[in-house]
Amino acid sequence: MKKKYLGVIYIILSAFCFALMNTFVRLSGDLPTIQKSFFRNFVAMIFAFIILKKNHIPMHWQKGNLKFHLIRSIAGTLGILCNFYAIDHLVLSDASMLNKMSPFFAIIFSLIFLREKITFFQAALVTAAFAGSMFIIKPSLISMEFLPGLIGFIGGMGAGAAYTTVRHLGSRGEKGPFIVFFFSAFSCVVTLPYLIFNFHAMELKQVIYLICAGLAAAGGQFSITAAYCHAPAKEISVYDYSQIIFAAVIGYFVFGQVSDVYSFIGYAVIIAAAVLMFIYNNRKSEKQA
Repeated sequence: MKKKYLGVIYIILSAFCFALMNTFVRLSGDLPTIQKSFFRNFVAMIFAFIILKKNHIPMHWQKGNLKFHLIRSIAGTLGILCNFYAIDHLVLSDASMLNKMSPFFAIIFSLIFLREKITFFQAALVTAAFAGSMFIIKPSLISMEFLPGLIGFIGGMGAGAAYTTVRHLGSRGEKGPFIVFFFSAFSCVVTLPYLIFNFHAMELKQVIYLICAGLAAAGGQFSITAAYCHAPAKEISVYDYSQIIFAAVIGYFVFGQVSDVYSFIGYAVIIAAAVLMFIYNNRKSEKQA
């Protein structure tokens, strides 16, 4: 029980760190999404490198794992770019909620690529979460928020694919810090050419905000890794949705943002689906035990 409580604390801490990351990304102002992504990943890469050296973890992948690192890195880079775009163009809590579609996409990708079984009830909850996201995206040909909402939704899809691959890499013996380092380094290399030819000059405060975003992202990544080391995902993953609460509070006090009623309906549907998934998985495990 003590480990489970520690797991809950760590995952809530990671949710707070990611909410802070989103806030600093928004505060960094009118900079290209790719430039923001580069600095976020560069700081995380340095942080992961220090952890690797401190713990004497080898700086190479296990045999046969390169292709999975590349899949994880491509999906993760897509997820970050789309998430940052959504952060700049949507209410902060809306962008965070769309990114939290990732657990449901992880289930779908696990079914397709890892051949993990999914029950009818799980499929129904995934469908409900998708419906809830539509209240946030509010698809309409005349809605100015449709495009950033759709891009934010794609970001959640990319994150779900990345998390599925991370789980697979972990089962194949890869260490968490190296997975973080490889992904961060890959994202920096991919975005560097754009940065060289389209660099936008930054004020000192913008540089500070992006460094803070990178540190918050690193804190979130390592906190969530620690959380899942203390307790299984089925017992604590639902607490990751506390990020929406943090995002809504920060968005209100820092940016004066208030979500509309349709977004709140979407939040309720997606969080309810997450809680039901959590309860269902726990009961299923108890029956199997």
